[in-house]
Amino acid sequence: MALTEPVPEEAPSGRATGTRPDGAPDVGSPVAASVAAPSAAGALVAGTAAAGSPTDGRPAHEGILRRQSARESAARTYARALPIVPVRARGLTIEGADGRRYLDCLSGAGTLALGHNHPVVLEAIRKVLDSGAPLHVLDLATPVKDAFVTELFRTLPPGLADHARVQFCGPAGTDAVEAALKLVRAATGRSGVLAFTGAYHGMTAGSLEASGGAFDVRVARLPYPQDYRCPFGIGGERGAELAAHWTESVLDDPKSGLRQPAGMILEPVQGEGGVIPAPDGWMRRMRQITAERSIPLIADEVQTGVGRTGAFWAVEHSGVVPDVMVLSKAIGGSLPLAVVVYRDALDVWQPGAHAGTFRGNQLAMAAGTATLAYVRENRLAERAATLGGRMLGQLRLLAQEFPCMGEVRGRGLMIGVEMVDPEGGSGSGAIGAAQALARTGDEPGAPADGVHVHDVPPRRTPPSAPGRAPYPAAPALAAAVRRECLRRGLIVELGGRHASVVRLLPPLTITDEQAAAVLDRLSDAMAAVSRSHLRGAGPRVPDQPNHQPERPHRPEHRPQHQPQPLNRPGRPPGPDRRQDGHAGWTG
Repeated sequence: MALTEPVPEEAPSGRATGTRPDGAPDVGSPVAASVAAPSAAGALVAGTAAAGSPTDGRPAHEGILRRQSARESAARTYARALPIVPVRARGLTIEGADGRRYLDCLSGAGTLALGHNHPVVLEAIRKVLDSGAPLHVLDLATPVKDAFVTELFRTLPPGLADHARVQFCGPAGTDAVEAALKLVRAATGRSGVLAFTGAYHGMTAGSLEASGGAFDVRVARLPYPQDYRCPFGIGGERGAELAAHWTESVLDDPKSGLRQPAGMILEPVQGEGGVIPAPDGWMRRMRQITAERSIPLIADEVQTGVGRTGAFWAVEHSGVVPDVMVLSKAIGGSLPLAVVVYRDALDVWQPGAHAGTFRGNQLAMAAGTATLAYVRENRLAERAATLGGRMLGQLRLLAQEFPCMGEVRGRGLMIGVEMVDPEGGSGSGAIGAAQALARTGDEPGAPADGVHVHDVPPRRTPPSAPGRAPYPAAPALAAAVRRECLRRGLIVELGGRHASVVRLLPPLTITDEQAAAVLDRLSDAMAAVSRSHLRGAGPRVPDQPNHQPERPHRPEHRPQHQPQPLNRPGRPPGPDRRQDGHAGWTG
């Protein structure tokens, strides 16, 4: 099967052409203004049932959004910033109930390594369904589970796979984190845990304790190295060395207040923390420090695993072999699955010490086996490294044009752009294209609607280099970029300590053409937000509970996207280069 699915040479459909994929006029487009209104089912794709017919003349999807706002918990997140109703998807592309198409660079928060509805995933699920195999088996042995474990162990770092055990957990990554913490506490007889500033490990009690924003009881916080906002005001190798030295000092100082811990948990790349890659040398120091003190090292690869960062597992960049790996998201091939893999010497659990009714998800195991094998056989990790490096380079060139792009960072196809306010405080500005180009690779909770960038108080941050300080984080600008991206048919999300980092997590099957379309739309959104900021307009943020989506039948609220191509080496802009990048359902 082809490494990435080609995009057919056909006119791009959706808003730019005024037509939907089924050939009907796009509601709200100039073409639609001269034709009859849509049917009572709205613009829902054929085969998708509408939840009731509209009686007020509005499209059906608007009623769905209103009912969601009225009936779902206030804890909902993505639905606030992305007021769309997906009804069909393939690869990189999502189609909304209003007929609009979007390039999805959220990918289920990194879950969709192969994008939406990849053929090998669908075929694996169909085989299980057609075989008559039981779908719910608790933790019984099945051929499907055996195949999954075999493929999983084939991909693990050899130093771990040769002496490993696997524990199937509840279906979410946070339960696997809980299991890992319970495991090392049981194995060592100790209770404390070492974690890092900016970390995110899940939403259950123990996982939250180890995450950056928690009020912990049994977890000690250590500095996580980064360049742009280095906790020691230095950055680079020296900043990482100081972070490692601090860790060593705290562990060895009998008066530090820290007792010997049960384990250390870290992310090789902090995702929700702002797409901050851990330096390889620092990772090796953490492995050395923990090994010398008999402290199990837990690598949280929930979001970084299965090729995302340019290696199959992110720990492989540094050559580190952890004692425990926490895996979820992509390993289920888009379906819920979470496991802990650990050294057999830690396997001291009694039967039932960690369990879960849905730990035997047969469909997810089948989809996961197909995904793991496809990524491995088609070398998609290497592809992510190559394409991700190219995209990072192009975004760093773009940052030279827009000072509000404070830093571009990431690894593979895990990319973040920290938005800053260059007028909001002292500092040297975006640490700069010159320094950023020399580096490889922060921030949940956006401000409420109506908050302007100048309402965000300046934050004095440590300098990233002697005499240089980064500009204050700009969450309102980041939210405005997300909004402008959505208007242009691009789905991105925010992360980092102040929700000021625009994150890109495209599927590993993204084509060069689609990557160009993503960057075009993102650069167009950056330009729009930058112009608004320079005018002092104070971009408004549509992230409030009762936000009503744009009315698709009002053309004045649907500006036509006119992408401004990036000046890419080897890809000169021209009229023949397609900007849509997602015509047809090939992803």
